Amino acid sequence: MKPAEVSTPSDREVLVKRCFDAPVNLVWQAYTDPALMRCWLTAMPGWTMPVCEMTTQVGGKYRWRWRDSDTGQEFGFMGEMLEVALHAKIVHTQHYDPGDCDFGSMGGEPSIITVTFNETNGITHVTTSIKYASRADRDAAMSTGMTEGMEMSYQALDGVLAG
Repeated sequence: MKPAEVSTPSDREVLVKRCFDAPVNLVWQAYTDPALMRCWLTAMPGWTMPVCEMTTQVGGKYRWRWRDSDTGQEFGFMGEMLEVALHAKIVHTQHYDPGDCDFGSMGGEPSIITVTFNETNGITHVTTSIKYASRADRDAAMSTGMTEGMEMSYQALDGVLAG
């Protein structure tokens, strides 16, 4: 599939659009099943995901944590589900925990992530909107290589979905 399209529709937002060659129920499962998430949400080469906890219901919590296999350094994200519509939409908060990594700040305020899923002829279109508390937070997150990391993970997801 084509690489993700990234734009900044406002001074606090990042919009990422990507298509996957799979029906929406499989893409949804890959986005919500911790065992599958560990297969594709891998951050960078040489990193593992030792913590992947996820409760996909409104008010449910999640926690993701990555570890560099060489140095043992870790970072992660955590948040709460605000809206869940099966096979269609997930809205959640996201707090960045820098752990002992030096990737810079993504601000102290949580961001709001909205992920929508739409299937057309067996192709699932996933749109991810990330709204930050400020332009400085958005720009700091973008400067970490966040969207390049997302595309690496999406390419791994292509492989998971292909079986």
